[in-house]
Amino acid sequence: MTHDPRPVAAVTNDDDPTADFVIAELHDRGVPVVRFDSGHFPATLSCSARIGGGTARWQGSIATPTRIADLDGIRALYYRRPSGFAFPHLDEQNARFAAAQARYGLGGVLVSLPNCLYVNHPNRIGDAEYKPAGLAAAAACGFTLPPTLITNRPDDARAFVKEHGPVIFKPLSVPLYLVDGEAQTVLVDQVDADEIDDGVAGTMHLFQARVDKVADVRVTVIGERVFAVRIDSGLLDWRTDYRTHTYTPVETPPDVERALFAYLRHFGLVFGAFDFTLSAGDEWTFIECNPSGQWAWMEPPTGLPMTAALADLLERGTHDRT
Repeated sequence: MTHDPRPVAAVTNDDDPTADFVIAELHDRGVPVVRFDSGHFPATLSCSARIGGGTARWQGSIATPTRIADLDGIRALYYRRPSGFAFPHLDEQNARFAAAQARYGLGGVLVSLPNCLYVNHPNRIGDAEYKPAGLAAAAACGFTLPPTLITNRPDDARAFVKEHGPVIFKPLSVPLYLVDGEAQTVLVDQVDADEIDDGVAGTMHLFQARVDKVADVRVTVIGERVFAVRIDSGLLDWRTDYRTHTYTPVETPPDVERALFAYLRHFGLVFGAFDFTLSAGDEWTFIECNPSGQWAWMEPPTGLPMTAALADLLERGTHDRT
């Protein structure tokens, strides 16, 4: 087999153990990798791209202190969790201008690479991160959903809790949230009608009927491969404490699997980390899909070859779903 010299570009922050596993696997296979954090631009990252004058696609290169990649020679772009653009040496107005030029310049080039498999495409990630869009797509694809309300009207929120209680509240998005300088997770929690005050009017909130579950299921779809893991935790939000979890590989029901791929097609994704609740009657209820979700921590206790599956996809540089 002829060695393919085209690199995989891995775009993520410096502290990303999940990407580390995949990159190590690619290195072991002899697949060249160029890793960079777009947030390091322009300090240690540079880019130059040209088009037109007889050139029909972007040509040029992106370079780090140790690697350089031709834009038209990147076989796959593994887009994970890069940090944001920052220009601390500039005043606020100029920094805002520079960040916009970086986003639409460097970012625009990265989303326009020729002959490149995106896992996932940054624009498609952005589309799929809107929870209302995800819930609407999930319903259209045939998933079972819990009754859900998105509102900034306190009276509507109270009425919803009274109709569907018990009800949980969850954030629609989780930007960086710091307490004493440490990143925090905004937890899912149950809410009663008398806890809802007029502060709800200040922004949009998501309320959802609490599902009567016996376990949770995380389904990681990588290309054409589906890895489903049952998570037994006894917790409302299993992310709050990983110490007592039990992980068990399970089969995905055929109707759920069909809906998984329909959902990914809807958003143009080739990877998705789906969360479901599992009832005592084996009913799977859709909660959400994270287009950049974590999965590597489940591989050691289950033996599921997710790292290899993702490396296969990136090494191949094509996605064969029809």
